[in-house]
Amino acid sequence: MSVEHVDVLIVGAGLSGVGAACHLQKYCPATTFTILEGREAIGGTWDLFRYPGIRSDSDMSTLGYSFRPWDRAKSIAGGAEIRSYVADTAAEHGVDRHIRFGHQVIDANWSSDDARWTVRARRASDGEEVEITCSFLFSCTGYYDYEQGFTPDFHGIDRFSGQVVHPQLWPEDLDYAGKRVLVIGSGATAVTLVPAMAETAGHVTMLQRSPTYLVSRPGTDPFAVRMRRSVPGSLANPLVRWKSIATNFYTYQKARRAPERTKALLRNGVEMQLPDGYDIDTHFTPRYNPWDQRLCLVPDGDFFTAVREGRASVVTDHIHAISDTGIALRSGDFLEADVIVTATGLNMLAVGGIHLTVDGTKVNIPKAVAYKGMMLSEVPNFAFTIGYINSSWTLRAELVARYVCHLLNHMRRRGLRTCMPLHPKTAGRAPLFNLTSGYAQRGDAVMPKQGGAAPWRMHHNFLREWLFTLRRTKVHDSGVRFS
Repeated sequence: MSVEHVDVLIVGAGLSGVGAACHLQKYCPATTFTILEGREAIGGTWDLFRYPGIRSDSDMSTLGYSFRPWDRAKSIAGGAEIRSYVADTAAEHGVDRHIRFGHQVIDANWSSDDARWTVRARRASDGEEVEITCSFLFSCTGYYDYEQGFTPDFHGIDRFSGQVVHPQLWPEDLDYAGKRVLVIGSGATAVTLVPAMAETAGHVTMLQRSPTYLVSRPGTDPFAVRMRRSVPGSLANPLVRWKSIATNFYTYQKARRAPERTKALLRNGVEMQLPDGYDIDTHFTPRYNPWDQRLCLVPDGDFFTAVREGRASVVTDHIHAISDTGIALRSGDFLEADVIVTATGLNMLAVGGIHLTVDGTKVNIPKAVAYKGMMLSEVPNFAFTIGYINSSWTLRAELVARYVCHLLNHMRRRGLRTCMPLHPKTAGRAPLFNLTSGYAQRGDAVMPKQGGAAPWRMHHNFLREWLFTLRRTKVHDSGVRFS
């Protein structure tokens, strides 16, 4: 029986996958491609997460695609709006016709003799396994494990008489109106959940072991509103996008170069949002420098409003044990609860959990080194997309997609069949994500590494990659071999 073949197989129909498909259509019009999506809908992360208040943590002028600018009023958008935006983009560009839903990719095997991948996927509709071959495999699955989030081993959690919920597996029928809700965690998910749930809950308490830096900003960008009112969209949209890029670049660089000054500015911002005498040192002063972990965005100060109005509160302590009615703290205090939300983080998963083999040898992804933060050493004709830790995911996803198109066109023009990054000879390995966050530390065990210098170093710097590394660069260098 013949096996279907395409030039490029994209795995994942989220922001990255849909964007990659649109780029292929524009820059590689003769290239055939198919998208395999394990879920039954477009959207990826934005289809998976359905917890209250789910929203972007980057402004939509940069989280949206450059080729289809976000022109809605809100610059910080909700999950449903983003999901709709991705689906509309796929339909508008016709790439939705290339998506096969309910196809969970299991493994991919490269044959050097045939210069192609054989990809095996399980079809959700009947459980059958299907095969498809491709000349180039492009993983656009992100780096989160979609099956389960991270929950620490809380002593006594099985004794709790109420509901225990992880944000990644949010039940549609959860009724918390008028109830005491306890959110464990202090990251972006917890900071999003607290004000959203506080609208109807009796009271919401955020229990954290240690604080996170919070920064409040308007949910609607005044600059974007002015530009779109005064100049044509063809000019306004690039101006808004590049203003956001420049602002994010400047504030990040300033924070890393002057951490004490940045700490003071962030503290002043929190003080302005809370009542006089609030214990900011305990609850809102982290022990690390800004951007050692990601900053948490608070659109329109909604989190602080909930705390200020008494609908939510923050407790900084350690869990001693969980009983049938709540949580006993190490300090001796006890927090009663009807619902416990474990906003304790996510598990990282490299390339969507696909098992890769090259000529029968299993690829050890944690031992592999990432070439330009987008290909794996000793793995031919393969690319993956990951975003920045300090800026919008889509900014880098588009750079990677454009680079892949450039690479494919280069190979087609010269009659080349394979492109394989070599294993760097120089010493020095580092995590891809230079963060102290729990998910990043845990993820180091499953993610590829980066090397000590170009082209093996991934700089979380859009302007640098846009100018020198990914957008305007030759595909031939010492790190890659063509044949």
